Amino acid sequence: MSKTLKIAIIGCGGIANGKHLPSLSRQKNAELVAFCDIIEERAKEAAEKYGTEDAKVYTDFRKLLEDGGIDVVHVCTPNDSHSEITVAALEADCHVMCEKPMAKTTAQAQAMLEAARRTGKKLSIAYQNRFRNDSQYLKEMCENGELGDIYYAKAIALRRRAVPTWGVFLDEEKQGGGPLIDIGTHALDLTLWMMDNYKPHSVTGSVFHKLGQRKNAANAFGPWDPEQFKVEDSAFGFITMENGATIALESSWALNIAEYGEAKTLLCGTEAGADMTSGLRINGEKSGRLYETNIELTPGGVAFYSGDEESEADREARLWLEAVTLDKEPLVKPEQALVVTQILEAIYESARTGKTVYFDGTEDSWAQDSAQAVLNK
Repeated sequence: MSKTLKIAIIGCGGIANGKHLPSLSRQKNAELVAFCDIIEERAKEAAEKYGTEDAKVYTDFRKLLEDGGIDVVHVCTPNDSHSEITVAALEADCHVMCEKPMAKTTAQAQAMLEAARRTGKKLSIAYQNRFRNDSQYLKEMCENGELGDIYYAKAIALRRRAVPTWGVFLDEEKQGGGPLIDIGTHALDLTLWMMDNYKPHSVTGSVFHKLGQRKNAANAFGPWDPEQFKVEDSAFGFITMENGATIALESSWALNIAEYGEAKTLLCGTEAGADMTSGLRINGEKSGRLYETNIELTPGGVAFYSGDEESEADREARLWLEAVTLDKEPLVKPEQALVVTQILEAIYESARTGKTVYFDGTEDSWAQDSAQAVLNK
């Protein structure tokens, strides 16, 4: 870990300032040397706060890449530009961490994966919820077979009234959709990862535009502008995998629901079940009796001391940079993220057509050139 990595940030908005920049600034082997944003002032502010003394500021990512001297690029831009910027950065000999979702469409995600394979550079997608303590613990249980064969799951990303009203979140052209592609993507990634199952067979989806046109609506971030609300307010998918396992995906920014939560998974296996409804809870049967166990995940155990704990953002940054410097696979593999994008796009397609989307290569299949073909290469 002796090599110091020179890092560029492309897109200096909310997610860059809220997660990437603070966590990267705490990594000993990282130097933030270049900042790019179409709004120059944002790039300048980020450079002044987090950059090295000689950090450069850009408004064009192409110029940043042409100037060279960069080891790692973090792409923190709207969804429709993820693929173009990532491919260019990979071809400029940079490793890339791209914000979720991988891309707006499957074709764009495939282009990113192919560029990573062609250039030999590392590519990862910022699904930070894998790095939470509860996620790490549950993943180890799944890998150890403690839940058995996981055949049913829920991917949960439900907000009652928390519609983001800033940036381009309500712009379908820039983002590709609303809560499904924004927070549903986290829940689906978490669920597929726990199941270690990336072979979808079919998807049926429903997308709703029921509440977005209401004026002066109650909302955690203040009332939204109905004229700007071009995406769904909730979306749901029923996913069947090749081995018969099924996943129900629930996502919303605005939904009349009393119990809500996001980036959570519920797993049902042959040996036990697990959920993240209120902390991490394991359930099962033992000695002829049913049981429930709540897992204690906080450090410490000493009065008045909670322990030193690495945040999920810091853990994500540290393990990503370790993957680069030690030439290891990143925890979030692009092949996995591509399947997430494929399923999300299929939910939108199914809702649009009113038909189930298939991935098996039949004549009724929506995606003849599916992500699975890429995975099998």
